[in-house]
Amino acid sequence: MKKIRVLIVDDSALVRQTLQEILSSDPRIEVMGVAPDPYAAAEKMRAEVPDVITLDVEMPKMDGLTFLKKIMDQHPIPVVICSSLAGKGTETAMKALDFGAIEVIHKPSLGTKQMLQESTTLICDVVVAASRTRAKKRSPGHSLATPKLSADAVIPPARPDAQLQTTEKVVVVGASTGGTEALRVFLEALPENCPGIAIVQHMPEGFTKAFSQRLDGLCRITVREASHNDTVLPGHALIAPGNKHLLLKRSGARYYVEIKDGPLVCRHRPSVDVLFRSAARYAGRNAIGVIMTGMGDDGARGMLELRESGAYTIAQDESSCVVFGMPAEAVRMGGVQKVLPLQAIHREIMKAYNTTITIG
Repeated sequence: MKKIRVLIVDDSALVRQTLQEILSSDPRIEVMGVAPDPYAAAEKMRAEVPDVITLDVEMPKMDGLTFLKKIMDQHPIPVVICSSLAGKGTETAMKALDFGAIEVIHKPSLGTKQMLQESTTLICDVVVAASRTRAKKRSPGHSLATPKLSADAVIPPARPDAQLQTTEKVVVVGASTGGTEALRVFLEALPENCPGIAIVQHMPEGFTKAFSQRLDGLCRITVREASHNDTVLPGHALIAPGNKHLLLKRSGARYYVEIKDGPLVCRHRPSVDVLFRSAARYAGRNAIGVIMTGMGDDGARGMLELRESGAYTIAQDESSCVVFGMPAEAVRMGGVQKVLPLQAIHREIMKAYNTTITIG
């Protein structure tokens, strides 16, 4: 199998070395070169074009955003932003997603072995996912791999005899690679009278607040980063904070969210499987589950649990996905009732929601 060739661009020699060690530990990946700034990177790219570039945001000579724009304008290549998230870096990196970056991830932490293990898993998976995308102009495991845990590590399986004390619909959404743009399209299309929404988007700590604020300014509905015990209200969308699991809970007729620490589930925190299982447990037939673009299988088992609990389940179709991995796996496992283009999902949700209201 041909290896994915990666070019690392970062002004820190320590980060370049660490990223090279992390990526080289994955048998699917080969580091073709490292560069301390965009000019050095451009020289290397004249000799060989990489499959994926990891790019810092703040660098001397030319900043990462300017280099990203040049790449996307002249020769689009999948780019993964690897940022320290310091100060303005969060806002800058959010702009990078608008400029064509496939994903934004933490620079690896060297604090503890666990942090390094989790960074290794995330970075390698994101780079592999990026290599399978088509960058567009704008308009066997390795030694540090962590065990792949299921939602059992955070929440028990749904109880089939759970007594539901509300008929109010609630929507749960999971997305990963390509999801920042997919969620924008989806949420912008929703009317103010839509059902309450809880969302897991695989995104690092510190980014979700800026991401939520950006969406809130674009959408008719209210969008914000979830806080512990927030009520899930019609016309509102709550996005899981980076590096925290998001669970849907219920007290009588009130849906609310729980923000929880815990191990990586399906190699992610937040995990879509955790959100979906909690919705199956506490909302059941009153839930609408949506799985969007993303690599891997996080959310597939949760979608099956949702469907088995009586929920209505929808997957984004392959043609509108950046990576069809998560929806495809959910379909394969039998958890999906309807596969739709991204632009049609909001209409299907409102149709199901309004039908329920009329019947009730």
